[in-house]
Amino acid sequence: MIEKTKITGLMVYYYFVCKRKLWLFSNGITFEEGNDLVALGKLLDENTYSREKKHISIDNTINIDFIKDWEILHEIKKSRTIEEANIWQIKYYLWFLQQRGIDIKKGVLDYPKLKIRLDVTLSEEDKKEIEKIIVEISEILTNKKSPEKIKSKICKKCAYYEYCFI
Repeated sequence: MIEKTKITGLMVYYYFVCKRKLWLFSNGITFEEGNDLVALGKLLDENTYSREKKHISIDNTINIDFIKDWEILHEIKKSRTIEEANIWQIKYYLWFLQQRGIDIKKGVLDYPKLKIRLDVTLSEEDKKEIEKIIVEISEILTNKKSPEKIKSKICKKCAYYEYCFI
């Protein structure tokens, strides 16, 4: 199972999107391959900010889209539909880097298709919340049974839709 130090940014993202998806993905049950929306996200990632050194992996745990001058962390997203999850993923990256002595000023959520940027910072309260989130993610991952499915408007576009509802 995933140890506490191996909580990834994607896990934090899935924690806010759907705890069942988090459990399934973390247990090797994936349906992203062949999903059109996932492919669209990858295509957007590949074709934006091409001058930047992208996909910075740190400790084989987090994978940052890019960091500008080691001061501003950027995460590229295609839509604002699940913005809370996007924000907390960046906050987790900022926290993770701080834990390793790397102080990044802020994060930026880039929505290139929408031509929108959103600044994200990490407060002391956020750090405490991240500690709680890590504990909750660890508990979800150690459960033998997946959490119950949710019923949300985002479910129909999820790669796990058929698994949960059909």
